[in-house]
Amino acid sequence: MLFNSIEFAIFIPLVFVFFWLIPTKNIKLQNVVLLIASYVFYSWWDWRFLSLIIFSSFIDYLIGIKLGETKKLNQRKLLLMLSIVANLGFLGFFKYYNFFVDSFSDAFTLLGGHMSPTRLNIILPVGISFYTFQTLSYSIDIYKRRITPTKDIIAFFTYVSFFPQLVAGPIERAQNLLPQFLKKRKFNPQKATDALRQILWGLFKKIVIADNCAQSVDLIFNNSGDYSGSTLLVGAILFSLQIYGDFSGYSDIAIGTARLFGFNLKQNFAFPYFSRDIAEFWRRWHISLSTWFRDYLYIPIGGNRGTIFIQVRNIFVIFIVSGFWHGSNWNFIVWGILNALYFLPLLLLKRNRNNLEIVAKGKLFPSLKEISNIFVTFCLVSFSWIFFRSETIGQSLSILSEIISPSIASIPEIRPTTLLITIFLFVIIEWLGRENQFAIEKIASKFNNILRWIFYLILIISINLYSVK
Repeated sequence: MLFNSIEFAIFIPLVFVFFWLIPTKNIKLQNVVLLIASYVFYSWWDWRFLSLIIFSSFIDYLIGIKLGETKKLNQRKLLLMLSIVANLGFLGFFKYYNFFVDSFSDAFTLLGGHMSPTRLNIILPVGISFYTFQTLSYSIDIYKRRITPTKDIIAFFTYVSFFPQLVAGPIERAQNLLPQFLKKRKFNPQKATDALRQILWGLFKKIVIADNCAQSVDLIFNNSGDYSGSTLLVGAILFSLQIYGDFSGYSDIAIGTARLFGFNLKQNFAFPYFSRDIAEFWRRWHISLSTWFRDYLYIPIGGNRGTIFIQVRNIFVIFIVSGFWHGSNWNFIVWGILNALYFLPLLLLKRNRNNLEIVAKGKLFPSLKEISNIFVTFCLVSFSWIFFRSETIGQSLSILSEIISPSIASIPEIRPTTLLITIFLFVIIEWLGRENQFAIEKIASKFNNILRWIFYLILIISINLYSVK
């Protein structure tokens, strides 16, 4: 079930009413409603994969309890390894089996051999990359004694499958989300209003920005050999906006939806395109994923400790794994390598934590230096997104070679004028709201009731007008 679908628009009010009709003291029954709703939500895509998420939840629930009871280090290590193998085994089979088979076959061919690998027609379960990391972090945190396991099986299963963040994140940690299933939730009209405001902004980003950018992006990238460098550059920029609108829009809808039920999810995108360097960008882009890799991969292998060689190695490891997490294609690995190369100068010069504050905080306009830094960072990120969006490395290189050719000076063949005006206004709103959790969070304090409702009406009309049929 998609957030921007009629089914979801019907689903949410029904779940909302059933949930809040239950007395707040009956926490377990509320959790049962959320668990059933989450399984219906997930089954809407393909009911057959519901058994997978149930099985994954059951494994980590039992392992968590055993880790809490066992004091012997060898047994604890064995239990943790079982959780890691089970979770990554499922993820590896469904997401990477054909990639490894094809890569092995290609390598074998380069060495002069010949083989006909058996590829499987595997359907990738929606959200498996997200809920796998969520359950895995639960077991790791118990092993590290950061948290204690829960014996409330309903609460745990609901934590794993919580529908607002099930298919696209944020990737929540047990220490933040799980306790919220164990305490009373009281309906708060003000929080519900704020939640609806965040959902509205998320829908705007997803439908008006991302989905409409996608039309031009798909046309350009699917026929990249037919277009000039200037048109391909427009495509790369529009894809940068598309992927931001998609990911951050979904996150806003997820966070807002969770708040309707009294749950607080962490911010996942903090206006990353206003970053002044790559390090700041990665602190602001897909925060739940970036911090997951930092805490469960980067720091355990050494982080920024040790020799320069070890630090460089660790940076490449985390970015390559991050690329591989996004997709089973060599393009994603190249994308990860590029970002590692971007990050290295900042790390080696110890400038990776120079920009911790929000850009131009408390000011309307940034300085010229800040503008230039934001521009350069956006260009670097957009350059790497070309590898992320292209089907093959060859296509990526072909697009880049055309962009740096004389045809870059030509007039773009695709000029979505109306969309560009909308994007311009969108960027202004995001800039004005960059110090908040989401861009229009504080709009109630900036406009009177009439202007505020006019603004909401414009957003709603835009969502309907720009909906891609």
